[in-house]
Amino acid sequence: MENFFCTLKAELVYRNSWRTREAAENALFGYIDCWYNTQRIQKKLGSRSPDEYEASYHQPVPAGTR
Repeated sequence: MENFFCTLKAELVYRNSWRTREAAENALFGYIDCWYNTQRIQKKLGSRSPDEYEASYHQPVPAGTR
């Protein structure tokens, strides 16, 4: 969790300011749900984003490669 919060602060919080708490909450939601959880490259997924990893997981396996 420490690594996540460090990344969140460096990539979002320190680069922006918001006029309202609602605007800050919306920015946090957008960062976490729309970018961090879907598009950010993850080392444990073979340097792919979760979306790329999931798409490759659902690809049919060619016959004779199992």
